[in-house]
Amino acid sequence: MTAATTTPGALRQLLGSSRPLSWINTAYPFAAAYLLAGGGVDAALVIGTLFFLIPYNLLMYGVNDVFDHESDLRNPRKGGVEGIVLDRRFHRITLWAAGLSTLPFAVALLAMGSAASAVVLVIVLAAVVGYSAPGVRLKERPVLDSLTSSTHFTGPALFGLVFTGAPVGLTAVASLVAFFLWGMASHAFGAVQDVQPDREAGIGSIATVIGAAPTVRLAIALYAAAGLAMLLTPWPAVLAGLLVLPYILSIWPFRSVPDAQAEQANRGWRRFLWLNLLTGFLLTQLLIWIALTS
Repeated sequence: MTAATTTPGALRQLLGSSRPLSWINTAYPFAAAYLLAGGGVDAALVIGTLFFLIPYNLLMYGVNDVFDHESDLRNPRKGGVEGIVLDRRFHRITLWAAGLSTLPFAVALLAMGSAASAVVLVIVLAAVVGYSAPGVRLKERPVLDSLTSSTHFTGPALFGLVFTGAPVGLTAVASLVAFFLWGMASHAFGAVQDVQPDREAGIGSIATVIGAAPTVRLAIALYAAAGLAMLLTPWPAVLAGLLVLPYILSIWPFRSVPDAQAEQANRGWRRFLWLNLLTGFLLTQLLIWIALTS
């Protein structure tokens, strides 16, 4: 290891690779599900939230940045909040940091939970690593790539729910299904902007296989299905179904985008990143309302 690969350069690379803007997207589902299912403000909440906030994202995005390096070099949107181009010198450090930061949290959560929560956590972590790791590369298996990516975000919520040991009712199932469909839609649309660099790097995805425009239309349908799934929930939880509308409106202009101009979808993806903050705030207000009226 040379001085160039030590701190503070390594820390900046690790931080950038973990996508700080997306940390809340995995920590929030766990914490919300855990608390709504009856969990308290305790060690499990703190450990789980911290894990899904930082180490989990470093594992998810760090492994991806290492093994998607060639594609990232060709991707003009890399280099900011949407992800860095991880310097080759930091690949080994990133993999070690991702694994070592995950290990103590995973061991603690496995020890504190049940057999059922352990199974969920193992599946979620396997999906995170398997998405990008050589030999598996689930991200290069069309449709399965969107299913796996959605697991990355729905998984923490399911884990939080199962960790409490609370019974799983229709409202919880419908909410998880809606969240899963939202995750699939978001991944599919996110893949559209990368059609050209992914094809140049020989990386397959749902968008490179079925094309940019069909993928956008599929994402619209999945968002709509997520909203409809929330109709199975009681008042006022059913209102959460309306939160898919901004996403549909945001990507609607790209429903006919040709493959050669697929990078234009990046405008919609940038809106998506900020829409998550807005809908997260609105969802929080709704969850508070539900908690106060239940």
